Amino acid sequence: MLSANEIAILHDRWTGEWHAELPQAANESGNDFIQTVFANHLANFNIWHAEDDTRLPEASDHQVARAKRFIDRENQRRNDFAEMCDTILLDYLERHHLPNREAELHTETPGLIIDRLSILSLKLFHTAEEVYRVDAPPGHAERNRERHHILIEQCKDLVAGLDRLWLRVLRGERHFKIYRQMKMYNDPTLNPALYMQHD
Repeated sequence: MLSANEIAILHDRWTGEWHAELPQAANESGNDFIQTVFANHLANFNIWHAEDDTRLPEASDHQVARAKRFIDRENQRRNDFAEMCDTILLDYLERHHLPNREAELHTETPGLIIDRLSILSLKLFHTAEEVYRVDAPPGHAERNRERHHILIEQCKDLVAGLDRLWLRVLRGERHFKIYRQMKMYNDPTLNPALYMQHD
């Protein structure tokens, strides 16, 4: 059901492909696990590049504001899809009379770890770009080569940690919960910047 190594490979493949051509929109109505991983990664991909747009020196205030609103929407979707990953995994576990609620609680869920792996894939891609940048100043390639090695190590550790967590959950040695990420900034009933507009 869950292979962290497979997910990391997919992240890297999608990241490379999407820099050549953006994909069709994710199927948000389905609950297929890999499709949900895909949707989470696409949201992170979109956020990464929208953030770049806000940092362009020539970006107008209007362009920055529009990008910020886009980033807020995508960040909400990113969190929703990470939670959906956990929901799918917990549904799977329930059919196998798991997780063991008496087992030790793991406070970071698989969905959140998958989200971190997604961001690492983007960091790896863009750091590799800097290694091979032809117009970079002296020492730039070497600094980024070192960063790239660290990111690879971090990714390997995270993959191993997620696989180990899933195995322990299947053995009844660990469990995790969905807390629901309480994003307040998009909720017109919770964010004063939104609900004060109606007073």
